[in-house]
Amino acid sequence: MTHLWVRAEQRPNEDRVGLTPEGAKALMSGGIKVTVEESAVRAIPLQGYIDAGCEIAAENSWPSAPADAIIFGLKELPEDDTPLPHRHIMFGHAFKGQHSGKALLDRFAAGGGTLYDLEYLVDEAGRRVAAFGYWAGYAGAAVTLKSWCAQQRGDICGPVGVYPGKDALLAELNAELKAVQADVPTAIVIGAMGRVGTGAADLCEAMGITVTKWDMAETASGGPFPEILQHDLFLNCIFARPGTPVFVPAEALSAARKLTAIGDVACDPDSDYNPVPIYDQATSWEAPALRVASDPVMDVMAIDNLPSMLPVESSHDYAGQLLPSLLTLADLKSGVWGRAEATFREFVPA
Repeated sequence: MTHLWVRAEQRPNEDRVGLTPEGAKALMSGGIKVTVEESAVRAIPLQGYIDAGCEIAAENSWPSAPADAIIFGLKELPEDDTPLPHRHIMFGHAFKGQHSGKALLDRFAAGGGTLYDLEYLVDEAGRRVAAFGYWAGYAGAAVTLKSWCAQQRGDICGPVGVYPGKDALLAELNAELKAVQADVPTAIVIGAMGRVGTGAADLCEAMGITVTKWDMAETASGGPFPEILQHDLFLNCIFARPGTPVFVPAEALSAARKLTAIGDVACDPDSDYNPVPIYDQATSWEAPALRVASDPVMDVMAIDNLPSMLPVESSHDYAGQLLPSLLTLADLKSGVWGRAEATFREFVPA
């Protein structure tokens, strides 16, 4: 019997989960065994999984799971050199030239395990079958706007946290904008036709911000793109890949510009294809904005687990998109799973 083991997330500020109790019940009805670890932070309570009939395991007990179990989590594992013998489903951040990803792939090579990277679960046309993009864009635009408001106060953005829902987030943003008594900023979103860009634009429009929406057609020339510098906010929402143009080069920091706050929602600072090469480290919930220039000011927001700010909405959205693929787990050699393994084998041969 195919066995899916849903692990607790071990990364700080990560409350999301990729399977709801309703989804777990559907998997079990389809002949898949489901084990769910206890979790002190998961946004969806454990009782729902108990009621659905899942087996329950201790938090972070996945290393001792049966050898044939498929370990399912969202964010990366704690960094160490322990070999990984299991099959894992997660965001590995290891296939786009990320320097930190090599260590993870070395652990799979040492243990003989397999990574089915959630970012590379694609259909026949190469389109991702599930993504947190919408809520990443939504939350990323919100934190970028908070960074801009902090600049109006002569400050830098303070810590952010979890919200019970988007209405609470919007209410807080409205209060911050009102408090700074400034004109509403303008924003440009690149990647506006995708999930991430749609979420970013929706947040901006909910706040009354005028949004310039760009996608592939507007960036086909390869740059430079002086129009970006004429907006207060820039939200980068594109999937970085070879050939992606540079949107904000280093020389833009000393150029005449209106731009003071960048939300790099795609957040690939250690990728060779980073289109915003003015910073080299992700930011965090504790310190959301990185100041990369002071005259004039420029802050970059680059948090890489933004959807967890709205964990209930983002978990339900993502889990619903992913469930049809999870229902096919019994056949890992074809379809979505076969394509994901083929990508992994490009980096870790069998």
